[in-house]
Amino acid sequence: MASFFSKKCEYGLQAVIYLASKQENRLCSAKEISEELNIPKEFISKILQDLTDKGIIFSRKGRDGGFKLAINADEIKLIDIIKAVDGLDIFKRCILGFHNCKNFKKCFLQDEWQNILNQTYNMLSNETVGNFRERIYHT
Repeated sequence: MASFFSKKCEYGLQAVIYLASKQENRLCSAKEISEELNIPKEFISKILQDLTDKGIIFSRKGRDGGFKLAINADEIKLIDIIKAVDGLDIFKRCILGFHNCKNFKKCFLQDEWQNILNQTYNMLSNETVGNFRERIYHT
């Protein structure tokens, strides 16, 4: 089954949730994150840089460098990570993948699909990394 999010977005979500599970000021290397989450190091390094550029995570270069959350996990919404990594176009796409979907007469799937997209967007906008971490790691 196809995933709703891109692999890059899935990995970004996993990385931020992983960082949230660590002690607040502990820096995690890209190598550690890569190994713990079973993500290719080069791929996760690029994603971590994107998340750093968007202000979601903090990075320090050098031998003692690494990554940690830039802000409190309770302030990071899951939608913020999705927006930083992939943008929000996923919530405007045709369920069948047509690029010019808006040019067709009203698709019988579009209304229901848009309702699902709206519910998903609202859920991700209300769910914080902190809440998610609590349910996964029980910390």
